[in-house]
Formats: sequence, structure tokens, C-alpha cells
Amino acid sequence: MPDKTTTWRLIHAERAALADTLDGLSAEQWAVPSLCGGWNVRLLAAHILAGAEQTGPHFMWGMAANGFRFNATVRRDAQRLGALPPADIVRRFRATTTTTNHPPAPVMAMLGEVVVHGEDMRRPLGVRADPSPEATLACLDMYKTATFPVGGKKRIAGLRMVAEDVGWSYGAGPAVSGPGVSVMLAMTGRPAGMDGLSGDGVEILRGRLGPPSA
Repeated sequence: MPDKTTTWRLIHAERAALADTLDGLSAEQWAVPSLCGGWNVRLLAAHILAGAEQTGPHFMWGMAANGFRFNATVRRDAQRLGALPPADIVRRFRATTTTTNHPPAPVMAMLGEVVVHGEDMRRPLGVRADPSPEATLACLDMYKTATFPVGGKKRIAGLRMVAEDVGWSYGAGPAVSGPGVSVMLAMTGRPAGMDGLSGDGVEILRGRLGPPSA
């Protein structure tokens, strides 16, 4: 895992790239459903922005206000910011390319948030802007042991995961091989990540996928 300084550098770079993707989208594109069921591009962008602007005390206040229901807290924050004009979402998101706010969670989680949700939006839009190899490797290392809410550890149990383009592998058992970004998406429960994967473990992994959430 990279140190905190390196992780923030990667986060800021991926946020800047995602801001470039979002900037100039049409009204129709903002409304396109993302890979997360029930979340369109606009709402998911607002969700990432909410996390990027979050602080520990504000997060705990929001949890208390929503009966300590994590999913309800996350969605209400996204809906609040999703009501902003798209240009304001982009402007505020660009402002987070130098800040280090985050909820009470490991900083690495913030990298995973922008990398994975970036793909959740780009793929339905037909936009290609792969995260850096360094960011991809860091996310793969994080998600291989992730529990709630991502569930990567359980999903890949008994499989050997191989990201061929970034020289990464983990686990033992039937193999699942392919591009690092696809491996990462499959590890985090995205059926779209299965495209381009091969190996004896592919169908086992496919059977463990469910609808991803934000």
C-alpha cells in the first residue's frame, strides 16, 4: 500500500481526470444510468463529491440524523448535492483536487471511491480514461481484503486473481486473469468487469456478483 502522501497524490490525480470527464457532459449524459443500480451519472458524481468534501464530525452528525443507517446517509448526501447544477458539481469537484477532507475511513478508501465510481460512470458513457497503473495497483491491494461494504475478500476467496497489465496477482485456486481495471471492477462486484477476463475461475466469480451499490 502507498503511504498517505502518495495516496493523496493519486487521489488528486484521479479526481482531476474525472472532473475532465464530467466537464461538458450533456444533460442527457448526466442522466445516464451508472453501473450502480439506481444511481445515474449525476447522482453518483454528487456522491463522490460528498465524500470528497466530508469531515469526520459532519459524517457522524449525518449518521445520527439518519438513524445510523449508512446507506440512507450516503444517499441523502448525494441527493442534496445532486440538486446542484452540473457546472457547480464540476467546479466543486475540481476544488477537491488539492484538499484532504475525508470521512472517518482509511484514506485509501477515498482512492477506491474515485477510481471505481469513475469507471461506474465512464463505461456507460462510452468514455475511456483508465486510472494510472499505480492507482490500479493500490486499489487491487486494498480490495483483495475488503469486507463491508465492498466485500472483495469474500468474493474472490479460493480464486487466483491476476491483473496481467500491471503485474499483480493474489490468492490460490482457479485463475481469473485480465486487465487490472477489469479485475478490480469484478472484485468489487461489477458484472461489467467480467468483460475481457479469462481463466478457470471466471464462472465461479461471475456467480458471486450482485448489483453493486454506491
